[in-house]
Amino acid sequence: MGTIYAVANQKGGVGKTTTAVNVAACIAEAGMPTILVDFDPQANATVGLGVSKTTQPSVYDVLAGRVTAHDALVQTSIAGLRLLTAHPDLAAANVELPREPGSETRLRDALEPLRDEATAIILDCPPSLGPLTINALTAADRVIVPVQTEYFALEGLAGLLDTLALVQRELNPRLAVTGFLLTMHDGRTRLARDVEDEVRKHFPDLVFDTVIPRNVRISESPSFGRPVIHHDPHCAGSEAYFELAREVAARG
Repeated sequence: MGTIYAVANQKGGVGKTTTAVNVAACIAEAGMPTILVDFDPQANATVGLGVSKTTQPSVYDVLAGRVTAHDALVQTSIAGLRLLTAHPDLAAANVELPREPGSETRLRDALEPLRDEATAIILDCPPSLGPLTINALTAADRVIVPVQTEYFALEGLAGLLDTLALVQRELNPRLAVTGFLLTMHDGRTRLARDVEDEVRKHFPDLVFDTVIPRNVRISESPSFGRPVIHHDPHCAGSEAYFELAREVAARG
């Protein structure tokens, strides 16, 4: 029975997609069947794995009930990693979903049959706490929260935790936080070190030991349509994501 992880934070540019793509690739690289669901209308995870964002059927077609999630899966260039693509049309779901009773469980119902096909299902969420993210949190067992080590790092975390508590209470009592992941960390700066200390002080049991560094290889790998662990397996970014995947597995 596979575990469903949502990679979520309403702030943009904190490394959600990079984390989703690379954690999924690391798990697949370890020989465990993995599915990545691109649930962001920007379709960056789709493009970051070398797949066109016009690929159809997409997760939008799955939400609409036109096709099953299994039939919409695309095999990526990485052995053991399949992708449920996003399409720009997915943006329409932000308007359509709230109009339909019980729409919060649409993604959960679609993904449940896939649990027997994968060790892990990773959901790349959009940068908002709107209907798509609520759907993802309702479907997930666990949440990974990327947090950029910048001045506004703690901004919005309280709101995200309130949303998680609401989803736990009303829609998905099994939902739990696997951890907060510090990203884009530049250990040479006092600011980054201070932010890390502050986040670890506020959430001592939730912050991953692994820290994702600022690394040019991480930034350039999406332009090659592959995760950083395949773009440059020995760079600092790759080593950090391999270590993160081990931590995620250990935490369950």
